[in-house]
Amino acid sequence: MSINYDERIPNNVGLSADRRLQRALENWQPKFLKWWNQMGPCGFQTADVYLRTATSVDAKGWATFDYLKMPDYRWGIFLAQAVADRKIGFGEHRGEPVWQEVPGEHRGVLRRLIVTQGDTEPASVEQQRHLGRTCPSLYDLRNLFQVNVEEGRHLWAMVYLLQAYFGRDGREEAEALLERRSGSADNPRILGAFNERTPDWLSFFMFTHFTDRDGKFQLASLAESGFDPLSRTCRFMLTEEAHHLFVGETGIGRIIARSCQLMREHGTDRIGDYGGIDLAILQKYLNFHFSVSLDLFGSELSTNAANYFSTGLKGRFKESDRNDDHRLIESTYPVLRPRAGAIIESEEPALTALNESLRDAYIADCARALVRWNKGIEDSGIDFRLTLPHRGFRRAIGEFKGVYVTPEGVPVSETEWRAREEQWLPTQAEREFIGSLMTPVVEPGKFATWIAPPPRGINHQPIEMDYVKHLPTG
Repeated sequence: MSINYDERIPNNVGLSADRRLQRALENWQPKFLKWWNQMGPCGFQTADVYLRTATSVDAKGWATFDYLKMPDYRWGIFLAQAVADRKIGFGEHRGEPVWQEVPGEHRGVLRRLIVTQGDTEPASVEQQRHLGRTCPSLYDLRNLFQVNVEEGRHLWAMVYLLQAYFGRDGREEAEALLERRSGSADNPRILGAFNERTPDWLSFFMFTHFTDRDGKFQLASLAESGFDPLSRTCRFMLTEEAHHLFVGETGIGRIIARSCQLMREHGTDRIGDYGGIDLAILQKYLNFHFSVSLDLFGSELSTNAANYFSTGLKGRFKESDRNDDHRLIESTYPVLRPRAGAIIESEEPALTALNESLRDAYIADCARALVRWNKGIEDSGIDFRLTLPHRGFRRAIGEFKGVYVTPEGVPVSETEWRAREEQWLPTQAEREFIGSLMTPVVEPGKFATWIAPPPRGINHQPIEMDYVKHLPTG
């Protein structure tokens, strides 16, 4: 399905045929641009960036690359191709035709799901808005901006659904998405992880690897929805989300490669004096971002998640690949729960344990990346292994809230946990050290001391390409 870029708002939903919706979105558009210029990448709005823009939503080369200024990026509304005769694949309505309009009885719940997902998109742009000033290379700067403009387009995707299907309530929610601010004391973003600071590029790579990976699993679950416009919207968003995960995983991999190189050259694992990041500090950042991201899946046992599934609003990750009745009325699922100073496995109703099922899939996906990173460390001859902390470590939501668990999964007292906290999480001194490394490198083909070059450039271009031109001075 091609995208019409001739209209004021690029789209493949026939927007010009719905004058009411077109007017509503054209009224929201300047407010979005005002937000982008105020809260988007700070200081780079006039730079020319080598960006990818979607041209179709099919599987055959759906993007074009060119230089443009970010405020001129053609944000719009792109839905994946409709599946003929698609049926709801789970819950009480399994086998029924998918909904093209919002079922009245599910209106409030469905709107909240869309708003919560939509709120994460501008939040991450706000969290990352100052990173351009400390970029480790033009290659990485361009990747940051590609992530940012795509998060902006994902906001457009959710706003389209709100304005097209939820009337005045949807228009008010669309306005509110531009009013909340990441980290604000008075009007913060909805989910805690999106109010955390992203002060440096190590945090950015961890965010795009771990927190954006939560986005992958949430979008994949919503892509199963019986509300077909939401499903089609999320299916296309997933194609763009894959790039964000690529940026995170390869970014961390390149930091690891550079650290191992410096360790070999200087015969020490303390490489800060040589402009590198100790693998032990990398592990601490990993512990922090992984645990924050685990909370995004919600409580282990949730009646809300059960209701989303039973009513056909939100499925499981890769629902069609599941070998069960897709209703889960009699099924159980193992859930880890802290009890009397120990952690036990408890069989719980699968319907209420859906959040934990999704979290398990997420953890397995994260573990696959660690296998690749550790292979690089091993191949370098370095005796060190990165590990994922236990799911109960540093949790603020669910069964492990208020329970003190070590990264190895051992319950301990609060006193012991506090005494050992600096062994597991970045200290203020370590955060300041990482901050001290964040010196911008903007000469084409050059990279900061703490990160290795990528194996190849973007879109078959050389690594030395001038990916961002007309940079601000001063």
